[in-house]
Amino acid sequence: MVSENMSKRDYYEVLGVNRDASDEDIKKSYRKLAMKHHPDRNPDDPKAEELFKEAKEAYETLSDPQKRAAYDQYGHAGFDAGASGFGGGFSGGFADAFGDIFGDILGGGMRGRSNVYRGADLQYNLEISLEEAARGTETKLRIPTQESCETCKGSGAKPGTQPATCQTCGGHGQVRMQQGFFSIQQTCPKCHGSGKVITSPCTDCNGSGRVKRHKTLSVKIPVGVDEGDRIRLSGEGEAGVNGGPSGDLYVVIRLKPHPIFHREHNDLHCEMPISFGTAALGGEIEVPTLDGYVKLKIPAETQSGKVMRLRGKGIKGVRSSGHGDILCHLVVETPLNLTDRQKELLTEFDAISQQDKPRHSPKSESWMDKVKSFFAQ
Repeated sequence: MVSENMSKRDYYEVLGVNRDASDEDIKKSYRKLAMKHHPDRNPDDPKAEELFKEAKEAYETLSDPQKRAAYDQYGHAGFDAGASGFGGGFSGGFADAFGDIFGDILGGGMRGRSNVYRGADLQYNLEISLEEAARGTETKLRIPTQESCETCKGSGAKPGTQPATCQTCGGHGQVRMQQGFFSIQQTCPKCHGSGKVITSPCTDCNGSGRVKRHKTLSVKIPVGVDEGDRIRLSGEGEAGVNGGPSGDLYVVIRLKPHPIFHREHNDLHCEMPISFGTAALGGEIEVPTLDGYVKLKIPAETQSGKVMRLRGKGIKGVRSSGHGDILCHLVVETPLNLTDRQKELLTEFDAISQQDKPRHSPKSESWMDKVKSFFAQ
């Protein structure tokens, strides 16, 4: 027996199958490896190309009954140049499998591939106010798009003429390239995949079959939409090619900045200034909501930064069963432009407070104790 070439991995090991694997198992394994390591899908990985070639070589041999039998008996040595007549190029099985495999990758078989294409999807960024998002609204959009040419009915050919079958690809839109073992189909350079050649192009669309136009659409904005939400308008995108379906239009919601509220999901946050007297003695203030003002009781001895919640006064989201809340962030405002009398009263107030500081200013006193402890170390 001729000694086996040890520089190559065993073909069964390459494909990850047992030596008694069926033809179908071998084909399935190769498909997975070919799609995983194909150079077009791994342009920056030179190792992927080597693994792809290795899998291809293994499949070429094991998918052919005669070659597989020779490999099982002689190993790699049975395929050295001139050995048993297996050193030449092969055709047929591999090329067919390759076309099937990469037809799957590209969304359908390459052979007999349809020349009808779906139109492109479009995106429109729509700015709305917080009030419009909370209550829902209806608006009109003027959209630039590509529509099927009415003059030539989308064919691209001048009325009274018809596109001719491309002679380069025979109307298939694809041409086959063969290099030794390697066989691949690619888009026809003459007709660019359409399978047709227009000899007398339509003057309105210059042979493209589509024209640029603007259309006005009425769009309903549902109650509770939020920043980044998308509304899909089916079939309102660009027109398809060669009679293909139109794409979709996606309206993306953008919320305008609001002078009072900041939205977080279904909750609304706002900053509410309160006077020094109200914070110390307690009281009642008016808080704005999207439906008007409501009363909010401020407890005595309220500190700046306290958050008070108005339940159910927020927004009802698109997918929510109830409304969110309004969260009021209270800010105690230091009085400005004091009169002499105000200064006199505050000076007296401060003097009285200093007489029992731990009672009237516990946070300040606690902070000073920490400072003293730090410097005493």
